[in-house]
Amino acid sequence: MEVKTSLLDNMIGVGDMVLLDPLSEDSFIENLKNRFEHNEIYTYIGSVVISMNPYKSLPIYTAEKVEEYRNRNFYELSPHIYALADEAYRSLRDQDKDQCILITGESGAGKTEASKFVMSYVAAVCGKGQEVNKVKEQLLQSNPVLEAFGNAKTMRNDNSSRFGKYMDIEFDFKGDPLGGVISNYLLEKSRVVKQPRGERNFHIFYQLLSGASEDTLKKLKLDRDFSKYNYLSLDSATVNGLDDAASFRTVRNAMQIVGFMEDEVQSVLELVAAVLKLGNIEFKPESRVNGFDESRVKDKNDLKEMCELLGIEQSVLERAFSFRTVEAKMEKVSTTLNVAQAYYARDALAKNLYSRLFSWLVNRINESIKAQTKARKKVMGVLDIYGFEIFEDNSFEQFIINYCNEKLQQIFIELTLREEQEEYVREGIEWTNIKYFNNAIICHLIENNKNGILAMLDEECLRPGTVTDETFLDKLNTVCAEHQHFESRLSKNSKFLTDHSLPHNCFRIQHYAGKVLYRVEGFVDKNNDLLYRDLSQAMYKANHSLIKLLFPEGNPAKVNLKRPPTAGFQFRASVGTLMKNLLTKNPNYIRCIKPNDKKAPHIFTESLVCHQVRYLGLMENVRVRRAGYAFRQAYEPCLERYKMLCKQTWPHWKGPPREGVEVLLTDLQVPVEEYAYGRSKIFIRNPRTLFFLEEKRRQCLEDLATLIQKIYRGWKCRTQFQLLKKSQVVVAAWYKRYAQQKKYQNIRCSALVVQSFIRGWKARKILRELKYKKRCEEAVTTISAHWHGTQARRELRRLKEEARNKHAVSVIWAAWLGTKARRELWRLKHEARSKQAVSVIWAGWQGTKARRELKRLKEEARRKNAIAVIWAYWLGLKVRREYRKFFRANAGKKIYDFTIQKIMQKYFLGLKKTMPSMSPIDKSWPARPYGFLDGTHQELRRMFHLWRCKKYRSQFTEEKKATYDEKLAASKLFKDKKALYPNSVGQPFKGDYLEINKNPKYQKLNSLVEDKVLLADVVSKINRANGKGAPRLFLLTKKNFVLADQKTGQVKASVPLLELSSVSVSTQNDGFFALKLKEGATSAAKGDFLLSSDRLIEIITKLHRTGAASADRNQIKIDIADEFLVQFKQDKVCVKFIQGAPKNGNGVACKRKNNRLLEVSVPSP
Repeated sequence: MEVKTSLLDNMIGVGDMVLLDPLSEDSFIENLKNRFEHNEIYTYIGSVVISMNPYKSLPIYTAEKVEEYRNRNFYELSPHIYALADEAYRSLRDQDKDQCILITGESGAGKTEASKFVMSYVAAVCGKGQEVNKVKEQLLQSNPVLEAFGNAKTMRNDNSSRFGKYMDIEFDFKGDPLGGVISNYLLEKSRVVKQPRGERNFHIFYQLLSGASEDTLKKLKLDRDFSKYNYLSLDSATVNGLDDAASFRTVRNAMQIVGFMEDEVQSVLELVAAVLKLGNIEFKPESRVNGFDESRVKDKNDLKEMCELLGIEQSVLERAFSFRTVEAKMEKVSTTLNVAQAYYARDALAKNLYSRLFSWLVNRINESIKAQTKARKKVMGVLDIYGFEIFEDNSFEQFIINYCNEKLQQIFIELTLREEQEEYVREGIEWTNIKYFNNAIICHLIENNKNGILAMLDEECLRPGTVTDETFLDKLNTVCAEHQHFESRLSKNSKFLTDHSLPHNCFRIQHYAGKVLYRVEGFVDKNNDLLYRDLSQAMYKANHSLIKLLFPEGNPAKVNLKRPPTAGFQFRASVGTLMKNLLTKNPNYIRCIKPNDKKAPHIFTESLVCHQVRYLGLMENVRVRRAGYAFRQAYEPCLERYKMLCKQTWPHWKGPPREGVEVLLTDLQVPVEEYAYGRSKIFIRNPRTLFFLEEKRRQCLEDLATLIQKIYRGWKCRTQFQLLKKSQVVVAAWYKRYAQQKKYQNIRCSALVVQSFIRGWKARKILRELKYKKRCEEAVTTISAHWHGTQARRELRRLKEEARNKHAVSVIWAAWLGTKARRELWRLKHEARSKQAVSVIWAGWQGTKARRELKRLKEEARRKNAIAVIWAYWLGLKVRREYRKFFRANAGKKIYDFTIQKIMQKYFLGLKKTMPSMSPIDKSWPARPYGFLDGTHQELRRMFHLWRCKKYRSQFTEEKKATYDEKLAASKLFKDKKALYPNSVGQPFKGDYLEINKNPKYQKLNSLVEDKVLLADVVSKINRANGKGAPRLFLLTKKNFVLADQKTGQVKASVPLLELSSVSVSTQNDGFFALKLKEGATSAAKGDFLLSSDRLIEIITKLHRTGAASADRNQIKIDIADEFLVQFKQDKVCVKFIQGAPKNGNGVACKRKNNRLLEVSVPSP
């Protein structure tokens, strides 16, 4: 039998408040305190989770815990936020129900952390895969970015969300995440310019100054010292436990993962730096001639640096701070601003700049994390919104926040009660309506279109004449004086004679969480949220790309004189949309409670917790839950848990689970009025009945444990006895075997001893006989040996004597032969010496004779040479005498010229015979015969080459000449710049590859083109969504280019060349090129064109020559780089070329990496 745990097992206090008995506010608080002291921070109220902020890290969010709660029943384990997240995810995945998780509570109660735990759990249990993991990582990494720009340190929370966030996570039919959409509500932008004492500005300002590198700060013109910036509070600049430098690195990494481009990150940081610089701009009064005061900037250094960051002319922004232009119909009136108004304009600009930047960040994150498919999606919404706020000084922001919490409380009560009612109806249980406090009257007081506070505030803001906060309060006193939840000094509900806590400039609203006193000062200005048009137009004139997007109303061409909607109107509309969205989903609630105001662990302030329990309506929730039936459970797990209480159901029930439960409750004699049978669940009315069943089960488990122990002990003793008995038999058998073996060994040893003695006696007897026989044989042998020895010695003596005689003869003969040999050797040596002497004398004589002959020959040669020299001299002299009468004084120069002429004649005749071919590409040339002709030789080579090139060109037709001109232009554009160019050199530029004039298929398309077609080819148009290409017909004329469908010939786009600004290509061996259109052109509505063609060199060359040939337009610019931007509608996409190995045998491959990047993989050369 499988053993399962439950929230009823080993629980501290009561895990589900519905089971608390007796139910009172004191017991409720005591149960929370008991569980909190034992680190049990989660408690249920039915399906609602109460979360206590422990203000410390607990080991209950590990991967093991995720697996423990995965695919488990909600009540199967102890209360945990993972149980609610798993229930919501499984309902969405298996039952196809859209879910929403509503996280509410005070500031500092842990709402943001709870939302992170929910998202991390869902990310951990959903599907795996490269694309799925990328989506999950982007969804999770969006949190650090939004926290940096939207969270701040407050008195109650070191990481307080100063905006409301609702994220819709979209899943496919398998439950894998596809993307998400984030909505933000009411960023507290007043914090940018002013923070209460003990609080900080938004985290990003401190993170940037603490974590950015020195180079980055230098580019942003910032300094690390917080004290140099007026918008940063110094008393809480550093927070214990927060590492701003590490957080900045985390934010940069998160932005990269989400999909921000590097230039976008830099633009965001520049705007943050501009806000800090804006706070340092100060003004001084200056009197004018007409008597009006005018404001002037004191120190223009910060203004100058801010203008340099944003690309704004300093004089334009300085004038916007000093003058205000009011437009009414056709009139414009310019008025000066005094110092107070200038400071108001500066702060308004700072708040608007930061608020719009935050909205842009949310939209940019949505672009990256949005689902790419249009198929039907399942949605899980997570709402993390600011909690109810009651401060000493409550203003417009607290009024709006508390209004939102009123709406959430209203929807909580309605959905909780409706869910309870629907379950009883679904299960066929009778239901009695429960009375509860409905805060709709408070919501009506605030949001009523006629007499609501927000409506009257909007009416007051739009009313002509003098409008102040006091006139607004007077209007409230007039309209809302009799409302039972509204109090002021002049209303009928206030006891102003004795109630001194209600000042004259305040009003009080009785919210569901208690009374809140609001100070009307600033209500009108904060609701108007005006930014002077001069400032908007100054921002629009900036060269900064992001600034233009943030201030579209500053465009002079789109001036709108209508008043923008107020902040209250916008927020009310946003809350209304949020409520409609939540009503379409199945709700899951997490109610966060703050145990103390000191942000310290182990401290439980009962009064503070009691206040939160009251205004969150938790007691009402428990009463609604218990009004019908306090506990419900499906039949099968109920029978599985309590079946041991009845003999008929134990140990196995073979019938339907419902019948088993009926038999069980009947056998236990539980009163009929204490339970009811639903269609799939058993409903128990009173917690005491459940505790009765649990007590019986505990006793039964003790009895069963005793029975199991008894059976186990009996089995253990029997097993031990059988083991001992078996061991005894084995030991006895081994002993008997050992005794018999020992007895056999003794008998065997005795027999061996007897046998050895007998065998020894027999052996000794035989030995004596053999010894005697041997002695007899040895005596005969000895005598015979002595006789043979004597005979052998005699024969040896005889042989020795004979050998000595033979040796003497041999020695004498050897001596004689030696003497004879020595004599012969001496004779031969003497004869050899005589022959050598003759040879030496002969050689000497031959040498003397040769030397004499050599001397004779040399002398004869000298005589012949002398005769030749004398003869030559004589001939010369004779010639000189003969020709002397013909020569004058400059005869040497003439001889030199004559010689040079003959040499040149010989050179040219030789050059004529060795002249190279007439081909211009033939680089051969005859070798130079004389060194002094080197310059002439090279000049002749150059002239010959020019002449044969001229002869070669004279053979060209006009068409061929135009083709070579295009080839020459292509060489100037792409040679040594584009790797594809060498392949195009040998390919002729044909132009009309489709034969559009002859092909009947394109007859209709040809008729639509007015001018002559210069080029017609098939190209691929690259799709931004997936990087794949679609075939298109590309036609180029003198005035425009046309893209048409290849199959139908229908014209998709016709763009005049006047609107073409530049063409971008890479340096790689690919055919991708981008046709960039001029900003604001009529054809630029859908953005630029990214195309691919094998004939890229020809297409771009013809485009460039066509633009250069026209006098009414500028030459088209050609950009060659491995990374360039392409405008697609409103988005700029980076096209990046990288070298890599071809995949699947393909060549160039284009792949979409994210919404802002297309990566083209080009094979390495």
